[in-house]
Amino acid sequence: MGKQQGITLVELVTTIMLIAILSVVVLPRFFTGSSYSAFTLRDEFIGELRRVQLMAINNQDRCHGVDVTASDYRMMIYQTDCSSVIVTGTAQKLPSNTSINLNDSSDFSLVFNRDGGVTACGLGCVIKVSADDTLNITIEGQGYIHGR
Repeated sequence: MGKQQGITLVELVTTIMLIAILSVVVLPRFFTGSSYSAFTLRDEFIGELRRVQLMAINNQDRCHGVDVTASDYRMMIYQTDCSSVIVTGTAQKLPSNTSINLNDSSDFSLVFNRDGGVTACGLGCVIKVSADDTLNITIEGQGYIHGR
């Protein structure tokens, strides 16, 4: 008898499973407009907001804030009057096809008071983070920052 040629059932099932996994994980990334996740951008921005908020709470002699433009965001340190900038942080560039907006404006500043609240938000505000999806960041009037 000669050697039989062909593939085994185990090889066939393994190949089908690999193709299925690749089609679920990899292919959707090729068909989306942005390869950057809105969840990732939202989490990064929440982290920056919370870091600046803690600086404002722990450094009572200065005001701290975040300045956002259409292309980047950065931490700012102000004099005690909360209007004169004394330190401008390094700009964190926004990836292409992404945006951060407050009240439909991509250019805004959030200044945290000594209690951790944002004076511009009053009773609260919602920041929209857009990439492959649009997600919200809520800053409550008491200063609590969370994603929805």
